Amino acid sequence: MEIDMNIQKLLVIGDSDLLMHQVQGEWATKNSKILPYLHLVQELGKRFTEIEFRHVPRIQNEFVDTLATLSSMIQHPDKNFIDLIPVRIHDQPMCCAHAEDEIDGKPWFHDIKE
Repeated sequence: MEIDMNIQKLLVIGDSDLLMHQVQGEWATKNSKILPYLHLVQELGKRFTEIEFRHVPRIQNEFVDTLATLSSMIQHPDKNFIDLIPVRIHDQPMCCAHAEDEIDGKPWFHDIKE
């Protein structure tokens, strides 16, 4: 998406310290399953004038965990595509104590996705 939007400077934030160091070439990997991913990230990184990888501990990344949970619940006919979910950032914290299915039988995230 960033390439399609012609983004030149990119900040990549991840919660895996191991992967952040590996994609930057600071640490080597022997895991053959990760190597194709690392090579792809390194090739894609060449398309940006500036790219920074930053590690954020998972405990400090609750928002991403929430989005990952939400995205795992959304089914799309084309498995390689998912509708964008617009996110607004508010000046003051918002909280929800309890989420239940709506009376209409739709899941709790239906209105958020719509």
